[in-house]
Amino acid sequence: MKKFSQLRPWLAHLASTNRLVATKKNIFLKHELAAIAKKLDGKSGVFFPDPGGHSIPVVSGFMSSRSWIAEAMGVEEGALLHSFRLAADNPLPCKLVDDAPCQEVVHRDFDIRTLLPVPTHSEHDSGPYITAGLVIARNPKTGIQNVSINRIQVNSKDRMAVLILPRHLHAFQQAAEELNQSLPVAVVIGVDPLTLLASQAIAPIDSDELEIAGALHGEPLEVISCLTNDVRVPANSEIVIEGHIPPNVRELEGPFGEYPKYYSSQEKRQVIVVDAVTHRKNPIFHTIVPAELEHLLLGSIPREATILSYLRRSFPGVLDVHLSLGGVGRYHLYVQIKKTHEGLPKNVIAGAFSSHYDVKHVVVVDEDVDVHVPSQVEWAIATRFQAKRGLVVIHDAQGSVLDPSTTVGLPIDVDGVIPSHYQGMSSKLGFDATKPLVYEGHVFTKVKIPGEDEVDLEAVLDNQFPISSYLKSN
Repeated sequence: MKKFSQLRPWLAHLASTNRLVATKKNIFLKHELAAIAKKLDGKSGVFFPDPGGHSIPVVSGFMSSRSWIAEAMGVEEGALLHSFRLAADNPLPCKLVDDAPCQEVVHRDFDIRTLLPVPTHSEHDSGPYITAGLVIARNPKTGIQNVSINRIQVNSKDRMAVLILPRHLHAFQQAAEELNQSLPVAVVIGVDPLTLLASQAIAPIDSDELEIAGALHGEPLEVISCLTNDVRVPANSEIVIEGHIPPNVRELEGPFGEYPKYYSSQEKRQVIVVDAVTHRKNPIFHTIVPAELEHLLLGSIPREATILSYLRRSFPGVLDVHLSLGGVGRYHLYVQIKKTHEGLPKNVIAGAFSSHYDVKHVVVVDEDVDVHVPSQVEWAIATRFQAKRGLVVIHDAQGSVLDPSTTVGLPIDVDGVIPSHYQGMSSKLGFDATKPLVYEGHVFTKVKIPGEDEVDLEAVLDNQFPISSYLKSN
């Protein structure tokens, strides 16, 4: 199967297969654009020409289906996690080039608010947000790059507030701040689907996600150095915002509608000062509608691949995992196992909680339950789970700081803010929804009709039989 290592051929492929549609010109950047993209979420990506009268078009939703993502990778959907993990475990060093499409046009005197068509998405968002920007920075200690997607609020002509969660970019920024230095960064908008997916890999701190992108492509990713700093960016990207995060500077950011489908609060965050903007001659701006399928799947699929690999190291009987969309692709983990010992599901639950601190509820099921079908998982809970023997409860564990339920009952300082060391404190639940290894008769035998999997409907149905005439005559 063909891989799609460039954005524009992928968009053209979606358009040719009726999975990318264009709107009329001059759709409003404030709310209307996001509303249309949400209406078509999971059905079709959307291309917005001249949004709000802006000459740069906007695209959204081109990764809003699990099957589309597998297709872009050139694999069957069932091989998605394995193929991603294989790339993450075998990164390819990038290829540095001297000339690139992303630097065809250079802006050194600009107003970011008018230069780029940045949408305002949700009702109570505090302003326009860049939601599909890959933030690339170098570790001040090792020089190795990290890639992440962070929400970025455009505040003024050359300043943007950015939410940096306690992960690798945060460690880089803290290290630079301790030296009273700025951290050079680049915000890359409009990359191919494989690089976009690779940016969300759960990898060690000194692993460059652009090298994982190269492994997904099957060849080294071409990169070019920024004009104002030494950060290297994908050469074929659409738009690059070059800048730096100054030390000890914070500005208000938020509220913003986040992936849990709630608003995060307004707080003082780090700031990106923009030094230059480069782009293709006719660039395309990518926006991700928060909390919708493109957002959730880009976060969940790389995590699933990492969690599956992590659990299999200790539990070879783990067959599959799924982060459900109902759990916003982060909080609810379903694990399918081949059960060999009583008590094994609880060990797997404990391992799952340690795989990523965002995981809040874990359900372990038998191999006859498809973890990608929520109704099957619910059936397993309904018929195989008893809280007295199958429930695992852990209180006051580290969870997601974006989960609003974690804020209830926590201490608040004199400024009305929860101290950072308390943020994200969460209770966690594990459900052993497996059947016992030994049971009487057919009490836990799944109902099955002999031959149901072999039925060929085309062979047995008669679409010409006159049902209405038969009913009238009899």
